[in-house]
Amino acid sequence: MSTTRRRFLSMSALAVGGAVTEQVWRGGRVSAAALTSRERVERAWAGGEVDRPPISLWHHFGLEKDGPARHAEATLAFHRAAGTDLVKVMSDFPYPRPATQWFELTEEASPFPEQLRALELIRTGLDGKAPFIETIFNPWNVAEKLSSPADVQRLKTEQPQRLLDALTVIAKSEANHARRAVAAGASGIFLAIANAQDGILSRADYARFSEPFDRIVLDAVASAPYNVLHVHGDKAYLDLFYAKWSAQAINYSSHGTGVSFADARTRFSGVLIGGIDETKYRALDAATLERQYKAARRGAGAKYVLTPGCSVPNDTPTAEVRHLRELFQA
Repeated sequence: MSTTRRRFLSMSALAVGGAVTEQVWRGGRVSAAALTSRERVERAWAGGEVDRPPISLWHHFGLEKDGPARHAEATLAFHRAAGTDLVKVMSDFPYPRPATQWFELTEEASPFPEQLRALELIRTGLDGKAPFIETIFNPWNVAEKLSSPADVQRLKTEQPQRLLDALTVIAKSEANHARRAVAAGASGIFLAIANAQDGILSRADYARFSEPFDRIVLDAVASAPYNVLHVHGDKAYLDLFYAKWSAQAINYSSHGTGVSFADARTRFSGVLIGGIDETKYRALDAATLERQYKAARRGAGAKYVLTPGCSVPNDTPTAEVRHLRELFQA
């Protein structure tokens, strides 16, 4: 990636011992005032002035069988390589499987103890320099993982109350985990919702079989400063999430849905997170990254975090992971 193509914000950066000192952009002029990652996220969240947008990106590590220490190590290494300001912690440890049928569940006080240990190690590794948020997949997704998407749909049709009961238990258990995650140092949760879309659930079915349980999880940590709704899918019902949720931010794929951040901003006053095409991330050159970033930033305004619309491909090499951060380096 060439220097001239990186320099699209008219910013000056001085590399000293591996650190980058940046400057604040103000109305076409640059004034010296470097921000830390934590300060950058805080200001963007409040719609304040920043030297550059906060950055984040993520993918699945697939290390759940290697234990929490390895998971934490991979998370911190990825953060350092990508130069992320907001650290999104992936969460692939499995929900406890019952000894009987998958839907015969009891509430878990701590359903993901290994993930909690990883969060503690990540907190120590970050040493307060950058905020981190915990990924939680919504109760419907957990039910799918305990059985299969087809089995969940079948139970919805044949025994809806049994499914509702199971989702209630999962939601309460995940709410317990969300509270423990925040107590372990997370600044909020990233609640991933993949079933609020045409082809999986109708709007009426989402309202009955998912929304109440998604809210249980999110409301458990309503006071956390950095709660994010990830609304997944090209046919997502985005309009259902613009208001009255315990989240200050929404992350979605503007490229997959075709809903620009300018359009979303007319309906949502919180933080918009995304703007980069996650499915094509590995093939995007600097000029395309710049174009996508500028369009998203223009539409979102000050309350904006620069990320892909979802996880980037798991095989993305370190050199490509750095590309978002490199856009702001001289």
